[in-house]
Amino acid sequence: MSDYSAKRSVTGQTSGTDPVRVMVCDDSAVIRGLLTRALEGDAEIRVIASVGDGQMAVNSLQRNSVDVIVLDVEMPVMDGLTAIPKLLAVAPSVKIIMASTLTMRNADISMRALQAGAADYIPKPTSTRELTGAEDFKRDLVAKVKVLGAAARRSGSRSRGEMRPSFAPPPAAARLRPEPVAPVVRQSVVLSQPDVIAVGSSTGGPQALFEVLSHLKGPVHQPILITQHMPATFTTILAEHISRQCGILCQEAKDGEAVVSGRAYVAPGDFHMLISGRPGAAVINMTKDPPENFCRPAVDPMMRSIVRVYGRKVLAVILTGMGQDGLKGCQDVVAAGGAVIGQDEASSVVWGMPGAVATAGLCSAVLPLKEIGPYIRKIALRTAA
Repeated sequence: MSDYSAKRSVTGQTSGTDPVRVMVCDDSAVIRGLLTRALEGDAEIRVIASVGDGQMAVNSLQRNSVDVIVLDVEMPVMDGLTAIPKLLAVAPSVKIIMASTLTMRNADISMRALQAGAADYIPKPTSTRELTGAEDFKRDLVAKVKVLGAAARRSGSRSRGEMRPSFAPPPAAARLRPEPVAPVVRQSVVLSQPDVIAVGSSTGGPQALFEVLSHLKGPVHQPILITQHMPATFTTILAEHISRQCGILCQEAKDGEAVVSGRAYVAPGDFHMLISGRPGAAVINMTKDPPENFCRPAVDPMMRSIVRVYGRKVLAVILTGMGQDGLKGCQDVVAAGGAVIGQDEASSVVWGMPGAVATAGLCSAVLPLKEIGPYIRKIALRTAA
C-alpha cells in the first residue's frame, strides 16, 4: 500500500464530514458485498450504488452523484474497458479505479484502461476467501478511494445526477478544504547536463509516464530509471506499453544487468531497484529489502543508490502519486548537487509525492505535466557544465 497522510499538502485528502460517494461495479454479487463492507468500514466512505456490469454502472451514474467508481475488468453485457468512456461522458470528473486479478491479460487491459481515462488500478485477490482475509488489499482500496474522492471533488466531480440549487452551500468537505500550499522553487540552481534521469511516480503515474517519455526518444542518450508503484505483472506490461507508445526501448529491470545509455528501466513489482558501480559501468541490483513508505518498489532507495553512483549528475523527476515516497531520496539528490523536477498540482491526479518535494523547496522547477518532457529534453541535451 502507498503511504498517505491526513495532511492536505501531502496527499490531497480533506478531513470533511461529507463521505466519499462510491459505486462498486463487479459481476460477482459476493465480491460486490465484500468490497462494500471493506469500504463502508471507514466512516468517510459511503457506497451509494452496487451494480453487476458496465451498462448498469452507466445507467446508475446518470441517476446518482458519485466521486469514485471501483470497476471490474471482465463483466458480461459491458466490460470495464468499454464502460470507461461512457462513464466519463456522464461524469467527466469521476475517478475510476480498475480492480483486476493479477494476470498478464488483465494487467494489459488495466493499462489500456488507464490510457482511456481510469485514474488508478488495484490488484484484486483471485478468490473470495483471499479477499475476505486480504487486509492489505482493503487498506489500499480504502486509501485510494479516499484520496481520489478528494481529487474528484476538487475538480468538480459532482455528477449531473445530483441537482443542487445554485444558492445551496458547498459540501462540508469543500468548506473545510485548506488553500493549496504553494511550491518553493530553488531559483538559484544552474542545471547542467545529467548522466542519468530518475523518475518516481504512483497514482496516475502510468499516464504521466507516457506523456513525459514520449518527448525523450531520439537524441536523449541518458539512461532513464523508473520506479512506479505497481505490483508484479503490471510492471512488465508497463514497460511494454512505454516501448510501444513512447518510442523508447524500455524493459522491466533485471538483477545484474548493465545500465545502457538511451534505454529506460522499470523497477519490477515487489523489488527495490538499486544501482551500483560507476558512471558508464553501472549495474542494476534487485533487493527484497523491507518496504519503504509502505512500498516495494520504492522511490527513495532507488534515488539514494543513484546518487552514490552518479553524484551531482542526477536529474530526478517526481510525478503524480500518493504519499511522500521520493522526498528523502530527492533530499539526497539536492545535497549532492543534482536537480529535481516536480509535477504541478493542477495536472497531478494526486499531488502527494510531487507536492512533498515541491513544498520542501527541493525542486528546480515545478511544471504542468505537458511541459515536463520538453523541459527534461532541453536539460538532457544541454552542453555539460
